[in-house]
Amino acid sequence: MSKQYLVIVESPAKAKTIGKYLGKEYTVKACMGHLRDLPKSKLGVDPEQDFEPVYQPIKGKEDIIKDLKKSAKAADTVFLATDPDREGEAISWHLKHLLDLPDEKTRRVTFNEITKKVVQESIQSPRAIDQNLVDAQQARRILDRLVGYELSPLLWKKVRRGLSAGRVQSVATRMVDDREREIEAFEPEEYWTLDVNLLGGHKPFAARYHGKDGKKAELKSQAEVDAVVHETENAAFSVKSVKRTDKQRSPSPPFTTSTMQQEASRKLSMTPRRTMAIAQQLYEGVDIAGEGTVGLITYMRTDSLRLSEEALAEAKSFILGRYGDAYAKTNRYKAKANAQDAHEAIRPSNVRWTPEDLKADLTGEQYRLYRLIWSRFVACQMSNAVYDSVSVEIEASRHDFRASSSSLKFAGYTAVYEEGKDEEKEEKESPLPELQEGDALELKDFAPSQHFTQPPARYTDASLIRAMEEQGIGRPSTYAPTVSTILDRMYVEKEGKYLKITNLGRVVTELMKDKFTDIADLKFTAHMEEKLDSVEGGSIPWKGVLRDFYGDFDKNLKQAEQDLEGVRIKVPDEVSTEVCPECGRNLVVKMGRFGRFLACPGFPDCSFTMPLVVEMPGRCPKCGGRLMKRTGKSKKNGKQYTYYCCEHTTSKVEAEKCDFMTWDVPVKDDCPACGQTMFKKAGKGARKPFCINPACSNFLPEDKRGYPRFAARKEGEEPPAAEEAPEKPAAKKAGKTASAKKTAAKSAKAASAKKPAAKTAKASTAKKPAAKKPAAKKPAAKKPETPEEG
Repeated sequence: MSKQYLVIVESPAKAKTIGKYLGKEYTVKACMGHLRDLPKSKLGVDPEQDFEPVYQPIKGKEDIIKDLKKSAKAADTVFLATDPDREGEAISWHLKHLLDLPDEKTRRVTFNEITKKVVQESIQSPRAIDQNLVDAQQARRILDRLVGYELSPLLWKKVRRGLSAGRVQSVATRMVDDREREIEAFEPEEYWTLDVNLLGGHKPFAARYHGKDGKKAELKSQAEVDAVVHETENAAFSVKSVKRTDKQRSPSPPFTTSTMQQEASRKLSMTPRRTMAIAQQLYEGVDIAGEGTVGLITYMRTDSLRLSEEALAEAKSFILGRYGDAYAKTNRYKAKANAQDAHEAIRPSNVRWTPEDLKADLTGEQYRLYRLIWSRFVACQMSNAVYDSVSVEIEASRHDFRASSSSLKFAGYTAVYEEGKDEEKEEKESPLPELQEGDALELKDFAPSQHFTQPPARYTDASLIRAMEEQGIGRPSTYAPTVSTILDRMYVEKEGKYLKITNLGRVVTELMKDKFTDIADLKFTAHMEEKLDSVEGGSIPWKGVLRDFYGDFDKNLKQAEQDLEGVRIKVPDEVSTEVCPECGRNLVVKMGRFGRFLACPGFPDCSFTMPLVVEMPGRCPKCGGRLMKRTGKSKKNGKQYTYYCCEHTTSKVEAEKCDFMTWDVPVKDDCPACGQTMFKKAGKGARKPFCINPACSNFLPEDKRGYPRFAARKEGEEPPAAEEAPEKPAAKKAGKTASAKKTAAKSAKAASAKKPAAKTAKASTAKKPAAKKPAAKKPAAKKPETPEEG
């Protein structure tokens, strides 16, 4: 009788992909993330007993544990194939103890990419569980538990119920607060630029003032500008020097977790959390026509820039075949000094699977993220882009002006990919005429411009993650949960794409800085990450890290409780511009069961409330008033929805009242034909604006705006009043889609082997069935967002 093997992974999607590559003697099952953890109802760690943790099976996972125990008992060997990181190692360690697996029966395997070659090679080369990795994860988990479960109750008592604190989230909140304080304290300074419009060879071009007598000078006032104009307006302008050079730009390195999240935020408008969820699906496996279930990218939690020699060779071969010899260049990148460098950089598992080839088998989000990863990897193995750069220095009465331009000479890696930027502030350069040293130039006019220095920009998701990485705060697996946590806790809010500290976030940060200096200190938090890395490397014991931390923390906690005895810290109200129609006070933002809303500060004398109103760009197409974003609550199911209406919708003056209301989002652009505000369909992703003016040649009827299962109103029919706004159409659509997915899943199950389930689902709903994408659930199962998580 042949031996039987059990392979345990985290998710069904991963199990499906790996099971395809192994023989019949292998059974592959999913544990659905952690099966054992610290209890939620109590601390679960005893500082008096040298921080000994008490682990318990997670409630609700009894059936999974029972099934795995039965399968493990019947197997000759159990392969623990959880993710190749600290937490994956910890899950394997917990499985070993939970399933009572003896050492001789237990094997640990990891897959940097889930392809047939790698899976089969890894199964043939198992190893033991790395206890150093497990201990590093235990230390992080217990640190977060100690901070969360001992500090959060203090915040509940002294500030507000439902708050939480954590090592990393507290520092991230402080970074946003520090940036906001920089902006508030910023004092703008005046400065001027002076452009001169010239003719050279009868062709116009512009040059900018640089300085006098060969020295750079800044113009601080209009008087200084006028002085330069006065000295040069009658002077002869001539070309002092012309420099022509070839400038080269190198491609960006392949993605790490941090840079992938940043670029997905900039280019795809994906949140870090969503980026990681989609990347997890691509890593664990997607149904590809003719291939079956295939892992499309390497492991997506990494801080390494290393690429395997096999991947470098495949990339070179592909580039030579598609672009030619001039475009191929093997580039090797070094990781940063503090990188763990445990895995390769993020790359496609097979570079010959181009995004276009796979587009029909991927969801929209999967395709966009895969295209980003594939393009970045291919570009990083291509030649530099070469630009023909021209720099001209012009003189007039001892004053210097400069002009420059560049044009692409050789595309190189830009034929595939160019990195995005957080702030697009590059000035466009106009082409220069053919100029030679000594050429006389004709003055047309001067173009002075006044400017003021600007404060530093608020953080975006991308720039905050980059700043955290630069400061050494957190690790690849913590960036996305940290940003999500500080938003969920309402310590930080989003204004457009920018992160802004809330009054609550500022109060909590002040308390942390005052009473818990270490936890709120950036350098201390970064140093703690270095200690955890040292635990992973086996150079220091994990309980020693806990001892060093807890002594000061416990002392500070007791002192804070003593100092704040009888004190309740009030969070200042966020005052809005909306006025209470009953008593005339400015309404303030409050937090309720269904989120934020506006209320009168005169309660209980005045109990007026209304949905939170946000001013939107554009103007009301009926009366020209401001457009407002409002929220409402469905009378049918109690769900909250969002709509857009005129500011005069709730006017008490009948003559001013306007009934304009729409589900579409107003945009800042006006229609080029009629000048009215344009709108776009609500929802995630890029949406094309359209005109809603029936009298305009650009008018787009409702039935052509892309609303699935949404019939246009009859001509002349008025929209409902805002106070009677019905349930949002998108919410109705969601229910139908869910039903359609269930139908598609049943159809897929009954479909023949010749027609994959993915295709059946696609024909029904234009999406793959939910059963095919369990990976999206995995991050929540593997890395639960408990209150104490940093």
